Amino acid sequence: MNNYVAFQTPNLVWDSTIAIYLFLLGISAGSTLLAVLYKRSHKLTNPSESWIIRSAAIMAPGATIIGLTLLIFHLARPWTFWYLMFNYQFDSVMSMGVMLFQVFMAVLFIWLAIIFKNLIANLLERFIPSLRFVVNLIGIAEKFVNLIELFLLFLSVALGAYTGFLLSALISYPMLNNPVLPILFLASGTSSGIVALLIAILVVGKVSTHSDEVHFLHKFETPTVLIEILLLFAFFVGLYFGGGQKTLAAVNALTGFWGSVFWIGVVLVGILFPLIANQLASHSLKHHKGFMLLLATAGLVGVLCLRYFILYAGQLTIA
Repeated sequence: MNNYVAFQTPNLVWDSTIAIYLFLLGISAGSTLLAVLYKRSHKLTNPSESWIIRSAAIMAPGATIIGLTLLIFHLARPWTFWYLMFNYQFDSVMSMGVMLFQVFMAVLFIWLAIIFKNLIANLLERFIPSLRFVVNLIGIAEKFVNLIELFLLFLSVALGAYTGFLLSALISYPMLNNPVLPILFLASGTSSGIVALLIAILVVGKVSTHSDEVHFLHKFETPTVLIEILLLFAFFVGLYFGGGQKTLAAVNALTGFWGSVFWIGVVLVGILFPLIANQLASHSLKHHKGFMLLLATAGLVGVLCLRYFILYAGQLTIA
């Protein structure tokens, strides 16, 4: 059994930049998913006034753009990324991911344009009146808003799962070449979107802890974490009983430095602490803003630790 010093994995192909990239994409996919679901489940007179939607409008495209920027500058030759953007290879996971990002961002911006149509109209009228025809185009798109939202839900799920498919492309690593990984990353990405939105609406939006928006996010919080626990269990049980290098990969991952990251950062801080604290807290404490922010931050830290753990521990063992 090999226990290696942190960040000195001998078989390293992808490093911390990729972990942050995967983390940001999870937030983007998760926050978009929750924002669309919130709008569709509530008859909002003016969706642009919802702090969940406002937060997602900044968070979702912002996280994706930052993540892609990190990825571009991480490449040995950054200009090769632009070649990937316009030359699709359907047998390449990276190329298909680029196509997914482009479609996701395009549909996301169309949906946000529909939501904030009045704001866009006022800004164009004030600063660029020659482009007021754009409002007419948004009006045409608005007629298909139901289809756009359903497609955006699908794209959010696909983007969340893609972060796992990307790692599974490293087929020589038993831990990463795992069918549970895309579903696990979808669940943890959704979890990160929930807590990121919760932090945003409480801090920036100054939304009441008793508001409908907070209640909506809380409805998804615990079920998503429980699903994540089940997926983690399935992930490691399947890996351990796979035999050979798969068993070795499981043991290597769950011991040593990266084992500590998993048990402390992912399990203790990210999962058990929020779950147990919520169960033991009084009703008034559960609705205290500081308490909510503490648990949300712990959940976000846990998801980030999971991305680092999977990426680095997954590269400890070669098939």
